[in-house]
Parts: sequence; C-alpha cells; structure tokens
Amino acid sequence: MTKIKFCGIRRTEDVGYVNELHPDYIGFVFWERSKRYVTPETAKVLKESLAPGIKAVGVFVDEDAEIVADLCDRGIIDIAQLHGGESEEYIAALRELTDAPIIKAFKVKSAEDIESAKISSADMVLLDSGYGTGKVFDWSLFSSLDRPFFLAGGISAENLGEAIDRFHPYAVDLSSAIETDGVKDRIKMKDIMDILR
Repeated sequence: MTKIKFCGIRRTEDVGYVNELHPDYIGFVFWERSKRYVTPETAKVLKESLAPGIKAVGVFVDEDAEIVADLCDRGIIDIAQLHGGESEEYIAALRELTDAPIIKAFKVKSAEDIESAKISSADMVLLDSGYGTGKVFDWSLFSSLDRPFFLAGGISAENLGEAIDRFHPYAVDLSSAIETDGVKDRIKMKDIMDILR
C-alpha cells in the first residue's frame, strides 16, 4: 500500500490531527523562507507529542550538514529530506555525520531530472514541481523509476487515485492540498487517508 506524508506540520493542532489519522510520515520544514517554517525548538516540542510509529522528516534547503545531522541525532527528526541543490558530495558528507536516512528531492522540469533521481545515492528520492508550489509537474515526463520514491507537487484528493494507479509511488507527499487558509485542515487530511486506505 502506498504510504503517505503530511508535510508542513507546525502547530499542536496539526499533531493532534496526525495522531488521530496516523499517516506514515510528517514533515517539519526548516527552511526559513517557507510559510510553513518551524524552529528546531518548536519541532522538538511537536515531535515529543507525536504518536509512535509516525516518522518525522526534516525538510532542508541547502542547510549546513552539521545542523541537519544535529537535528537527526537529537531525535527531533528521523529522516533528512534535502530539497535544495545538495550534491552527491553533500550527501556523502552528511552520511559521515549521521546514520539517519536521507531523501533527496528533485524538481522535475525535464526527463534529465528523472535520470538524476535514478542515480542519486540518497536512500530515497522525491519527485516534485518546486518549493511547495501546490502544482503538479508535467507527468508526461515520467515513465518509470526503479527505486522507491515519494511523489509530491500538487497531489490532492482529486488526482490521488490517478497518481497511485499511474506511477505506483512508495509514498505520496501532500502539503497545500490539506490546508484551508494556510493551516492544516483535519477534514481534508481525513479525506486523503480515506481515499488511500
């Protein structure tokens, strides 16, 4: 069964929703330019109240590897998601600092981006349209990917079924589609879980 990640968790109420609905992953955004940004201190408090079995993913954009590793090693996050221009050298350096799994995000603008995802040394890859744009990338660019991947970018209740049937992702990643007026919406989150499960 396709797994699910609810990204952009930043309030106590959000954690209440995910504890009730129990997605596989949640995401804390540590990129200060994002409207969903959380401080490490806030993420720590939220993680402490997160139900067992839900993995916390930290989303970073070209962050210092030592900072990423520190959040992993302190247990604030379980997985590091790299959403910027991080190179293979960066991934190798991060592996020297932490044993936490690494997800590398690829913004799909061309077929070459899919090829780059195929050969990434990250534990898993994520295919996206950009930085939380809420828009799908050109799905016609995608044919197959012979490794586990997260599918993101404009996934919603309207196209979730098609996305799963067409691409068979390991997981889907949603953020803006489960919000109303910029905050997480329990009803929209529940609708996604109902479709998936």
